[in-house]
Amino acid sequence: SDCRRFKRKERRMKFRDLTADEIECRVAKVSDKGAQILLYKNARVDANILDETVGADNWQNRFYECKGNLYCSVGINTNFGKTEKPERWIWKDDCGTESFTEKEKGEASDAFKRACVNLGIGRELYSAPQILVDLGNKEYAEDGVTKNGKPKYRANSWLKFRVSAITYNAERSIIGLSIADNNGNIRFTL
Repeated sequence: SDCRRFKRKERRMKFRDLTADEIECRVAKVSDKGAQILLYKNARVDANILDETVGADNWQNRFYECKGNLYCSVGINTNFGKTEKPERWIWKDDCGTESFTEKEKGEASDAFKRACVNLGIGRELYSAPQILVDLGNKEYAEDGVTKNGKPKYRANSWLKFRVSAITYNAERSIIGLSIADNNGNIRFTL
């Protein structure tokens, strides 16, 4: 055929990896075996990294509703810093889910964070291993029963966890991780 395919080279924006103090921990599930910990980032981290990488004037976000879901679209001017070229915006979108507290704000924040992951910010968190922390008797309590009649557990509200150290390989996968409790005791190490 006379048609030629040209592969368009797209310059990818490179965002830095998250630092330990930018990653938050949440207890997802508690059983008699311990607490399962999830790693996440908040929307302020995304905004700070966008400001740091492209500048506050070279990114923007918009929210819209589609089929009852709130979406966020985050755009980056890929020609920032080049005065001879016109602005060229790329956009990434995603929808959010309501949170248990402040549901509308939580949904908007979640949509923004997910759109930022589509740009590459914090994508390395998806390589996190399963994090299971042993809990002492005073760190959790029974919290009713499941549908099957088995006991449910919850972590005590005073118990908090944080990422104390994290390292990545060249592919941006987590290869080293330490989780500490609010007393500074290391509770998980990879």
